[in-house]
Amino acid sequence: MSIEVNNETEFDVDLNDVNALAQSVMSAMYLHPETEVSIVFLDEEAMSALHVQWMDLEGPTDVMSFPMDELRPGREHAPSEAGILGDIVICPTVAQAQAEAGGHSTHDEILLLATHGLLHLMGFDHMEPEEKEEMFSLQRRLLESYTGRPAPKETVE
Repeated sequence: MSIEVNNETEFDVDLNDVNALAQSVMSAMYLHPETEVSIVFLDEEAMSALHVQWMDLEGPTDVMSFPMDELRPGREHAPSEAGILGDIVICPTVAQAQAEAGGHSTHDEILLLATHGLLHLMGFDHMEPEEKEEMFSLQRRLLESYTGRPAPKETVE
């Protein structure tokens, strides 16, 4: 899998761990080994500009996902097609505020947001109660499988 992780902020982010998490999630979801994804960390100003441009909402948000080839999860022995999963942008300062409010580390919040963004790229959503339960349950399982400890309470709505 081709996973590109970049930090365009002054915030200290463990890019290697984010990359390893993405690898773990993508493998668990049986994405093709040649699948590509990009995860970028942006400051509040850049995130705010994207939030207005794509969602018509003011201010920075925590995570945004931009799917490309509309890839969906595969199955064991039947991976998804190869392609570009898409781009995820995360604002670490928003993640930090959410982590403080949730009583967990900023790093755990960043891993949660990256997992959340990856699931959105694979077509999962949380607009309806059933969709939310499915997505957030899967998100918790994937995070717990990767970290080996309970996932933080979701701050993403």
